Amino acid sequence: MNKQEIGTFLLRVILGVTFLLHGLSKFQGGLENTSGWFQSIGIPGFMAYVVGTIELVGGIALILGLGTRIISALLIIIMAGAIVYVKFPSGFMGNGEGTGFELDLILMIIALHLVLNGSRFLSIDSKLPNLKRGQESETIAS
Repeated sequence: MNKQEIGTFLLRVILGVTFLLHGLSKFQGGLENTSGWFQSIGIPGFMAYVVGTIELVGGIALILGLGTRIISALLIIIMAGAIVYVKFPSGFMGNGEGTGFELDLILMIIALHLVLNGSRFLSIDSKLPNLKRGQESETIAS
């Protein structure tokens, strides 16, 4: 265990908790309301269900360290959508009428870090067989 693994673990867990709570908020507030808001800004209403589910389930998965790179890639897409469709007109720091996209960008960069580096410390992923290692063994054997 080294400092980088611990730091990446902390980023993974905090990102997971953040998205878990945002997803939970969408479910508790009624996904129909979120769906209506999505439609009001030009996003198909069904995407509220997709985004809410990814945030809730993905947040739990990140905390557990299950599918970290895949979940993080999905969260990058969600954050890009949030920045482009919602926050970009307010600028980086906000414009007095709405918040800026600085927090969304930070979450997106944390997710990108996890896509590029993974996070195996205290993760379920680290307990699963490494598919690449298995493929290399098959290649050598044949």
